[in-house]
Amino acid sequence: MLVPDPKVVRTLLTRYASLKIAQAERERAEAAQELEDVSYTLCVMMGTTSVHDAIARADALLLATARPAAVPTDPDADSGLSLAV
Repeated sequence: MLVPDPKVVRTLLTRYASLKIAQAERERAEAAQELEDVSYTLCVMMGTTSVHDAIARADALLLATARPAAVPTDPDADSGLSLAV
């Protein structure tokens, strides 16, 4: 199975959210069409037929591909850094 590029997915999610907000503030035909296009693209990219499912899968993908958080380490452990000044 092909995995979508997380950067592209993040861009689509951001655009989707921005268009939803714009439509809630003031409905415009151009924004409605673009929202429909972005929704369709998200569905195709995430392999779903529902935009809500696509968003859920996109969120899961982004969580899975996120960089791991800094793991607390033992302060006495060797960090691999030189102590030389």
